Amino acid sequence: MDGSESNHKPTLLERLSTLLLREPEDREQLIALLHNAYERNLLDADALSMMEGVIQVSERQVREIMIPRAQMDVIDISHPPEQFIPYVINTAHSRFPVTDGDKDNIIGILLAKDLLRYYAGEEFNVRDMLRPAVFVPESKRLNVLLRDFRSNRNHIALVVDEYGGVCGMVTIEDVLEQIVGDIADEYDFDEDEDNIIRQDDAHWRVKADTEIADFNEELGTEFSDEDYDTIGGLVLKAAGQLPKRGEVFRVGEWQFTVLRADSRRLHSLLAERPLIEAGEQD
Repeated sequence: MDGSESNHKPTLLERLSTLLLREPEDREQLIALLHNAYERNLLDADALSMMEGVIQVSERQVREIMIPRAQMDVIDISHPPEQFIPYVINTAHSRFPVTDGDKDNIIGILLAKDLLRYYAGEEFNVRDMLRPAVFVPESKRLNVLLRDFRSNRNHIALVVDEYGGVCGMVTIEDVLEQIVGDIADEYDFDEDEDNIIRQDDAHWRVKADTEIADFNEELGTEFSDEDYDTIGGLVLKAAGQLPKRGEVFRVGEWQFTVLRADSRRLHSLLAERPLIEAGEQD
C-alpha cells in the first residue's frame, strides 16, 4: 500500500454509506441512524432536520398541512378592484383563489403582481388575468404533490374532499417548509427592521417574538406579561394550539391575524386596533 492510500481520509458520503450499511429495517431505524450520525458529527443539526423533513413528507397527506377553507383568503370576481385591492395589500399574499359566488366555485388564480396593470392605467379585466386553478384530493401525499408542483410549475392547489367540495388550499411553500422550516419571502421582516411596523392608523405588522412590554409601550395597550413574555405567546394562548397562517384571534379588544407561521412556531402577526379606538384617533 502506498502512502497516498494509507493517508486517505473517508469523505462524508463514504462515512454515511458505512453507517447505513446496517440496512435499517424501517423508517424508525433509519431516523435512529441519522441521529447517531449527528451525534458522531457526521451531520450538522440543519442537515439532520432536513433529512427528517424529507422522510416525513413522504408519509404525510395534504389534509395535514392545508389551509382550511374557512381560513382561505379569496377574491370574489363580482367585487370591483377598488374594493379588493386593499384586501390584497393587507393579507400580503402573492396568489389568490378567485371565486364566483362561493368558495366551492373557484374560477381561477389571480397573481397579485398582475394588479400592477390597474395602477398603470391599462385595460383591466380580472377574468382575463386569471390562471387555471389546480385541484388535488386531500389524501394526496406531500411528496407526490411536490413533484407535481415542480413538473407543472404551479405554486398553489385547491384541496377537495371526497364529494368534490373545496376544503382548503396548499402552496408549494407549505410543502417545502415541512422540509426546511419557514421560508422567508418579500413580506417577511428583515433582521434589522423594527419589531413593530405601522401600516396605517389601525394596523401594525408585529414580529411574534416582540416583548409584550414593548408592544404596550409602543401602542398604549395594557396586556399582561405575567404568563407570557411575547405577543406570540399571547396569541398562542388564545389559539390553544400552534395556529396556521391566516387564522384570526382576539386578545382583549385587539385582533391578531397570523401572517407567517410554520409547523414549529409563529413568526409574524398583523395587529388590528379596535374600531372604536381607531375612530378616536381620527
